Amino acid sequence: MLNASLNELSAALAQKKISSAELTQLFLDRTSRLNGALNAFITVDAEKSLAQALAADERIAKGDAKPLTGIPVAHKDIFVTKGWRTTCGSKMLSNFVSPYDAHVIERFNAAGAVILGKTNMDEFAMGSSSETSFYGPVKNPWGPAYVPGGSSGGSTAAIAARMAPAATGTDTGGSIRQPAALSGVSGLKPTYGLVSRYGMIAFASSLDQGGPIAKSAEDLALLLNVMAGFDERDSTSVERAAEDYRRELDRPLAGLRVGVPKEHFGGGLAAEVGKAIEAALAQLEKLGAKRVPVNLPSSGLSVPAYYVIAPAEASSNLSRFDGVRYGHRAKEYRDLADMYFRTRAEGFGAEVRRRILIGTYVLSHGYYDAYYLKAQKIRRLIADDFVAAFKQCDLIVGPTAPTVAFKIGAKAADPVQMYLNDIYTIPANLAGLPAMSIPCGFGKDDLPVGLHIVGNYFSEARMLNLAHQYQKATDWHQREPGGIRP
Repeated sequence: MLNASLNELSAALAQKKISSAELTQLFLDRTSRLNGALNAFITVDAEKSLAQALAADERIAKGDAKPLTGIPVAHKDIFVTKGWRTTCGSKMLSNFVSPYDAHVIERFNAAGAVILGKTNMDEFAMGSSSETSFYGPVKNPWGPAYVPGGSSGGSTAAIAARMAPAATGTDTGGSIRQPAALSGVSGLKPTYGLVSRYGMIAFASSLDQGGPIAKSAEDLALLLNVMAGFDERDSTSVERAAEDYRRELDRPLAGLRVGVPKEHFGGGLAAEVGKAIEAALAQLEKLGAKRVPVNLPSSGLSVPAYYVIAPAEASSNLSRFDGVRYGHRAKEYRDLADMYFRTRAEGFGAEVRRRILIGTYVLSHGYYDAYYLKAQKIRRLIADDFVAAFKQCDLIVGPTAPTVAFKIGAKAADPVQMYLNDIYTIPANLAGLPAMSIPCGFGKDDLPVGLHIVGNYFSEARMLNLAHQYQKATDWHQREPGGIRP
């Protein structure tokens, strides 16, 4: 069961081969055994999880089950969850228990999924390694000396270690895709606005997006079917007809034009990563896809633009604690704001302080035009590059990260090197495009490599089609870390 797909788990539950209570207990037991070493979860509450599982079993017995009913799902500790502690990886919120659910949590609850626990993350999602959490760094299941990536590293580590069959994450500059690559799992950042940000504690509001993490593209499609949907409480939520993201999974790749940006294969790309990506591209061509060279000339400016825009928005958000999106008239917001101001004297971690300082500086008088407005103009150029590229291709494919996972502490003293780990993922956030990462091989020290797939707006189904067809022809997504096998 630990290696089963979500479809297989759903079928087993429907056929009464296992109950949700038994399945949930299986993952709770595994989490109890492994979490001390990996630190993937901040909060686990077996009593709450099993109560949900029993309710799911009753629902299944009544014939009222949906595809995810009874399946345990871990949630990044950035989504406020009623009755559960929500810390966002910060000491500041160490005692905060939410009185209401984020929209994403509501959607999973309505689907009958079981909350398995809240996963560890970089403090306030500000990091690329899951080292900045007040609760300690997350360890990569492929090697405990290495980072799992960030900021959704707790969710990706939990999937890689088979502590959970599915999880949620958030992506501001690559925080689903980069840790998915470094942890050897699959993760998807949807088009901006496709998944509501209500109840998702904000980092940079124009960039943040929630998304699913799982072992395979097929699993991601099931999860996205639950997560996507209009929410009137989020003014950036897109109102559009619901779609089934599984609908194109079995479509052949014949004739699909795969754009390969030359800018993503230059200096900084580790040789073993480049080799794995080239092998993946060759496999896609065998499956019928056509490789097309494309240019993204402004992508090299994405990191400096992002590290002006994101800290500026973070500084603005945290200064007024706009943490619970559009909840400022609700009692729940006042409770959270009160806790924020009571505990602010204790301070943020170093990375959060650094970004707030940068954000305050670029928004200050005399520097706003020189930095913030210029960064927004670069953002427009990056989006225009994608518009031009998608006239020549259907999807864009390349490396997710320039290297495999690095050792814990290796880049802590060099923020620029840490930031450059997101150089291939940031452009999609700046443009608001959907993008995903899937496993495609291994590099140095037998650590995973991720294949990055970027689509045009609302082309998630086509991206999942390419990923699924690739995964049908390969088994990288089925590999599991040797040291954590049952």
